[in-house]
Amino acid sequence: MSKEKQFVTEITPQAEDFSRWYIDVIKKAELMDYSPVRGCIVFRPEGYEIWEHIKEELDRRFKETGHRNAYFPLFIPESFFQKEKEHVEGFNPELPWVTEAGGEPLEERLAIRPTSETMIGHMYSKWIQSYRDLPVLINQWANVVRWEKRTLPFLRTSEFLWQEGHTAHETETEAREETMRMLGVYRSFVEDYLAIPVISGEKTPSERFAGAVDTYSIEAMMKDGRAVQAGTSHYLGNKFAVAFDIKYLDRENQLQFAHTTSWGVSTRLIGSLIMVHGDDRGLVLPPKVAPTQVIMIPIGPPKSRDAVLARVDELFGQLKQAGVRVRVDDRSDVSPGWKFNEYEMRGVPIRLELGPRDMDNGVCVLVSRVSGEKRVVNQSDLLVEIENMLEQVHREMYDKAASFRTENTFAVDTLDEMKALFEQKRGFVTAGWCGSEACEKQVKEETGATSRNIPFEPSERKAACLCCGDKAEHTVVFARAY
Repeated sequence: MSKEKQFVTEITPQAEDFSRWYIDVIKKAELMDYSPVRGCIVFRPEGYEIWEHIKEELDRRFKETGHRNAYFPLFIPESFFQKEKEHVEGFNPELPWVTEAGGEPLEERLAIRPTSETMIGHMYSKWIQSYRDLPVLINQWANVVRWEKRTLPFLRTSEFLWQEGHTAHETETEAREETMRMLGVYRSFVEDYLAIPVISGEKTPSERFAGAVDTYSIEAMMKDGRAVQAGTSHYLGNKFAVAFDIKYLDRENQLQFAHTTSWGVSTRLIGSLIMVHGDDRGLVLPPKVAPTQVIMIPIGPPKSRDAVLARVDELFGQLKQAGVRVRVDDRSDVSPGWKFNEYEMRGVPIRLELGPRDMDNGVCVLVSRVSGEKRVVNQSDLLVEIENMLEQVHREMYDKAASFRTENTFAVDTLDEMKALFEQKRGFVTAGWCGSEACEKQVKEETGATSRNIPFEPSERKAACLCCGDKAEHTVVFARAY
């Protein structure tokens, strides 16, 4: 079998089996591979580099808002979890425990970090003595472990990578401002960097982070209509401060408990951008996080190959020096058409073609992965044209995702309407909710949808609860979710 025939294997169409499409794409594009440990994946370079770009930009934004990075232990004593009852109850089903080391049983079991509120609370109680020590603004880049029963690469794995911010403040006002500030950082990043439109809002009490006073989220719609919680920010009040004795002398020399927050995003952002933007040809990567932004493909007969390659190398050097992530595929054992298909599947935002005739005319051809537009540009204007096309690709990706979300968001008045709608369609549903946990539970039991959040900007205020018909306290976004 020829090399071309080996490469061109089918990707399951999204309409046929979206989950199978997702696995086909991430494996074929070499973003990850399965490890021998259940629920854990290996990030291959193509996948890890996407995370590196996410991390790089978020880290810059965190530091701009005054946060600094630190690192805390992976192992957390069991007694720490007992101090905040609601927190341990929320995480206990997912906790893996270390019970012996060096062949000896441990005096106290150690949990492998599911999140770090307890460990960081313990340390903050040592570091914070006075109002002069506040605020404490710390972020940690780390791995965490939650022993998931059902896993899906990037979106839900037993071990995953993330960042978790943890801050302590003098007042509730300051802590709440921090909570909302970081939610805003997430929203602007996901929309401006990943081209994913999100809905910002407050989680219902049953969906709050274990131990939080209030939890806020950004929710994104995947191409199968399901939701992904793309980021969360939590106001923890005094709960962890009381549990871990985080006290300070205030400006009147009185002891007070600090107000704390936590917030985080994870490698599920990679799964989200794949599911939001990908198509039946494969990945479609946002330009700002794509490992390769431009793939250069020389074209032409063997007799002109050396001259074309020489010019490609010159243009490559200019683009690389300008900060464009660019690669050249000058392999002679596969056809240009094979290369076109490969890099479309890998989601590279721009393809650059250069042949002998282009050289004679001082031009080259740029092709957009999103629109398929072919643009003949002067080589002297190449950098500007590429920068413009990268911006255009981002805008088109965002607009396409926003239109898809609008077309697949529906308003209902009753639970029967919601059930009928989910039998026919996919997407988000907005509905009135009285605020009772019983009605929220009924929605989940009868439709499989959960409340995603109470959006800050509902398109339509609902008068009555979809379940009981009582006055609606909130308009809620419901969806089936990953």
